[in-house]
Amino acid sequence: MTFADLKTHFIQQLSKVYSDSESKFIFQIFAESIFELNAVQQRQFSDENVSNDIQIQFESIISELKTGKPYLQILGETEFYGMKFFVDENVLIPRPETEELLEIAIHKIQRLRQAQPVTKFPQPLNPKTLEHSDRQTPEHSDPQILKPSNPQTLKILDIGTGSGIIPLVLKKHFPDAEVSSIDFSDKALETAKRNADFHKLNVNFIHADYLNLDLNENFDVIISNPPYIGMDEETEISDSVKEFEPKMALFSPTSDALIFYRKIAEDCEKYLNKSGLLFLEINQKLGQETLDLYQNLSHFELLKDLSGNNRFIFGIK
Repeated sequence: MTFADLKTHFIQQLSKVYSDSESKFIFQIFAESIFELNAVQQRQFSDENVSNDIQIQFESIISELKTGKPYLQILGETEFYGMKFFVDENVLIPRPETEELLEIAIHKIQRLRQAQPVTKFPQPLNPKTLEHSDRQTPEHSDPQILKPSNPQTLKILDIGTGSGIIPLVLKKHFPDAEVSSIDFSDKALETAKRNADFHKLNVNFIHADYLNLDLNENFDVIISNPPYIGMDEETEISDSVKEFEPKMALFSPTSDALIFYRKIAEDCEKYLNKSGLLFLEINQKLGQETLDLYQNLSHFELLKDLSGNNRFIFGIK
């Protein structure tokens, strides 16, 4: 079997699960991983013979894909904010919206470090289409953010570690910051630690039930993408997500879809430093209800994602 034959077979076998264009894309991803060939090289490789071992490997991949298992879980890794991350069944597959959350956070924290006025960021930029050094933001009057008393000890708390994408991206951009991250799942923390080791980044991972945790220390930044899907929305979630990604990372543990946001609001009052920053990814259906929890902050606003949905909250204490 040639490489071209293998590709045709792959697409045909998955015709009931994916469109041809989707199958071609997924094949390219696996071929790049297995053969170590980019898209151009794969075209040049079309007439080359494929070994039996690799054919068997692709048959296994096809079988898993037919079950609805996300291809990134099968691959075991993904790219997020320009960094490679290992993913598995114990963590959520990173979503583009969380890249937008980090785009906003990095911009605002940079202003915090520079003791400059924060500029409005009503339309998050796409990190995949703009180089960080080329990003420009419109100047608007916004509450002044104060520089920490010691900028070398900027303290950041992430709530809901997962694969570690949020704390590790922030640590990469702010290497002198003290970054802590909390998760209830010890298996998720294992994956996050593996990613931290891969990138040689030092993050303080904490295994704890956040809803019943007293923080007992203050932070300059609190950021979170907690479980925010209500139990009544479960039927709206695709089977491939519900069956293969951890439900505790998706769904609120109670009938109250805002339970994590209520706890975060309480902790902001107690443990977010004066002029500290808050960044949240939220349920688009509960934008105003979520924002109302943070009226004790000196500044709070609802931001839309690139699709025009109410997706983020930014606040200043």
